Amino acid sequence: MNTEQLDSVKKLAEPIVEQEDLFLVDVEVKGANETVLWIYVDAENNNISVETCTKISKELGFVLDAHDVIQSKYRLNVSSPGLSRPLTDIRQYKKNRGRVARVKFKSPEGYEKLEGVLKDVTGDNIELEIDNENVKTILFDSIVETKIIPKI
Repeated sequence: MNTEQLDSVKKLAEPIVEQEDLFLVDVEVKGANETVLWIYVDAENNNISVETCTKISKELGFVLDAHDVIQSKYRLNVSSPGLSRPLTDIRQYKKNRGRVARVKFKSPEGYEKLEGVLKDVTGDNIELEIDNENVKTILFDSIVETKIIPKI
């Protein structure tokens, strides 16, 4: 699937996702023998149900077929990103306040990695509490990758 097709999928998916009070996180294509189109969605304040993902999948599948975006056979999956995927949208940071995160970012000294509690999201910055006394403010645009570290 080329970039133009992916952009078309995103444009068609966004209004369908937004009408469910969710936001589109990413669109990804996987599969060697069979094309699998993954639509990752998230919510700012609530959890995502299987029923909501099913509803989005049915509606989006109909719209994609009607617009003939994907000419070959494909399978469509709609899901929340889960903890294994990096955070990509600033709204995901707000939802994950209070959780431990590992953040890789660019600084004047080069690339840095820090782990701490995601304390706050203010404007274009996140605040990461490294220990009880040290809070690091990181510009959102300088972040390369952030992953939430699950509690064990």
